[in-house]
Amino acid sequence: MFNFPDPKTTQKKEKRLQRALEMIPGILTWMTFSGMFVLSFFLPVWVAVFVITFDVYWIFRTIFIASYSVAGYQKLKTGKEIDWWERCQNIKNPSGFKEIIKEKIRSMAQSLKEKNFMSMREKRILKKAIGEQKKYLKEVEKIEKIKDQVLDWREIVHVVMLPTAGEPAEVIEPSIQSVIEANFPKKQIILLLATEEREPEEARLKKVNYLKNKFAGIFRDFIVTTHIVKDKEMKAKGSNATFAAREIEKYLKERKVDFKKVIFSNFDCDSVVHSQYFAALTYEYIVDPKRLQRSYQPLPMYHNNLWDTNAFVRVIVTSSSFWHIFQSTRSEGMVTFSSHSEPFDTLVKVDFWPVNMISEDSIIYWKCFTYYNGDYKVKPIYLPISLDAVLAENYWKTIVNQYKQKRRWAYGIENFPIIMRAIWPNKKIGFFKKIKVALEMLEGHHSWATAPFILAILGWIPLIIGGEQFNQSVLAHNLPL
Repeated sequence: MFNFPDPKTTQKKEKRLQRALEMIPGILTWMTFSGMFVLSFFLPVWVAVFVITFDVYWIFRTIFIASYSVAGYQKLKTGKEIDWWERCQNIKNPSGFKEIIKEKIRSMAQSLKEKNFMSMREKRILKKAIGEQKKYLKEVEKIEKIKDQVLDWREIVHVVMLPTAGEPAEVIEPSIQSVIEANFPKKQIILLLATEEREPEEARLKKVNYLKNKFAGIFRDFIVTTHIVKDKEMKAKGSNATFAAREIEKYLKERKVDFKKVIFSNFDCDSVVHSQYFAALTYEYIVDPKRLQRSYQPLPMYHNNLWDTNAFVRVIVTSSSFWHIFQSTRSEGMVTFSSHSEPFDTLVKVDFWPVNMISEDSIIYWKCFTYYNGDYKVKPIYLPISLDAVLAENYWKTIVNQYKQKRRWAYGIENFPIIMRAIWPNKKIGFFKKIKVALEMLEGHHSWATAPFILAILGWIPLIIGGEQFNQSVLAHNLPL
């Protein structure tokens, strides 16, 4: 039986450890803020040197992020151009598929030779396509060596869960419609609408009946669950998702469906998937021998209502989209976010999502990471999944709600004490991997909390409280303000 630390533990020793670990991010943040003022008063020269160094560091970090974002965007463009459905259908017979790819390469090479009237741009596109096919041919040759471990796409079942706690049918309907428009057989997709009992019954039943009637007979099944919040559970997405997943577990067991051939997608109810997502997801799943040790992450883009919200929010959500593109290029540091997919067999083994935490999207990755002793990672699917940007009744409330959304995302730091309690006692996870996990998490959230203030304010503080002698120095006149 897999045991994962409980954030609300009642054991005295574990409770003290939990509290001590919870304090670390806050202590580091407040030490930084208080240190900005104290050191500016006593050691203004040191602070000035730090400000200059920190600003230079952020210039290089910005260049690094920008360059990798461009690389990620190119991968996203390539991902949208790939015929994932063709790959799904043919990869079970890699030898035959190799011949199809070789014929494509020959045909494109012949076209390149014969069509002298092509523009430079058309030739460049064709050469790129030939290069991509040659690259994929090498991938197929590797898959051919493990062809006995490749699953048949026709045996894969997708469960698409849309948790809802009050969202109207018009928000959920486009999400379901996008699943219907995906180029993957609907009879291999189970739609799971996970509702909450705390939603007014009349509105909930009206929404459920409308959606079930509209989409009746399209999917393998359309299942609706209603979660009742129990004692020791939070009113959060995680408890609803766990309840719904356990109901699906019973459903699949009754029908003797192999959990290892079920992919569970936990989507926000406003998620609009790319038409090739399920084909791409299926392909990546069936060809990977370590498929049970993977989560699959499409790239979140806040496009659904981008032009309905205000300019301030548009800038923020576009930056968020680029951040996710950048993160996709660092697969070793990726963690599941928002809408994502996992092997159902793995979810069952780790006992689904914690029911007493807010950040259910990232903690499920860490549960799986712990279960597989660190041999678990997120595999990016280079296709977009479109989500709603924040939008409220007026300009100011929209900005307030945007702040609240970012604050909710920052709750991910609540994972830190749980993760440390989970991985440090595990001797099968390498020491340096544990250190890397701890430092990356602390640095990411500490930087998120403090870097904007350091960049915007710290340069002024030594000038204000550093004294007249410092203000007359050359260093003071060259501070980056």
